[in-house]
Amino acid sequence: MSDTHGKFIWAELMTPDKDAAGRFYSHVVGWELKDFGSPEMGYKIFEANGVGVGGMMELTDQHKSEGIHPNWTRYVAVDDVDATAKRFEEKGGKIMRPPSDIPEVGRFAVVTDPSGAVLCIMKPLPMDTGSFPEEPQHLTGHVGWNELFTDDVDSAMAFYGDLFGWTKDHDFDMGEMGPYRIFAYGGKQLGGIMKRPPQVPVCHWGYYFNVDGIDDAITRVSTGGGKVVNGPMSVPGDAWIVNCQDPQGAYFSLVSPRK
Repeated sequence: MSDTHGKFIWAELMTPDKDAAGRFYSHVVGWELKDFGSPEMGYKIFEANGVGVGGMMELTDQHKSEGIHPNWTRYVAVDDVDATAKRFEEKGGKIMRPPSDIPEVGRFAVVTDPSGAVLCIMKPLPMDTGSFPEEPQHLTGHVGWNELFTDDVDSAMAFYGDLFGWTKDHDFDMGEMGPYRIFAYGGKQLGGIMKRPPQVPVCHWGYYFNVDGIDDAITRVSTGGGKVVNGPMSVPGDAWIVNCQDPQGAYFSLVSPRK
């Protein structure tokens, strides 16, 4: 297993209205939009501080017919997409989209863990830099946290530990809700795993984008046509979070100092 296998490398939004979604996230998070390749390709890049942090693609009628809703997902780097996808399936997950190549980008697949939470796995083609850049988790506009809602925290930790090499950092006691398990990659905290509460309909991954001041960000969500579905609430680390939906219905979250 290489030192890049198991590393989050990309975020991606599927939305039925790329123009509206682009305006919304530029307003809320401060991203700049760039075309990937040519405008005819339709794939957009979200940039923060001149660095690409994610992309956006159209949610087509075909996607909708397959039961796919507007959503954010993330890509995890793996050494071998085909072998990792097979292991997801062997360990109780599913392959939602078989491994395939994206020209000039790499090979990827869409998979779920045994609880049904969706992720993408990818082996990118070699980059000019020769290595993956470190994700600046605390910079505005970047992904600051990755969170899994699941039905069994211990089983999920074991599953991803085996597949990606993630390790338990520590548990935060949430009382009747059980432990909030902080997981790490290479000794660096990446996110948390918690038991899905009854009001959350399905197990899923959620992602927190860093903003500069949670109160102003909440205002921007509202004025941009989105809505807050939970929060704001304080979390360990002197931070505040809020869970939201964008105008097209995709779930996302924000994290920031409260100022």
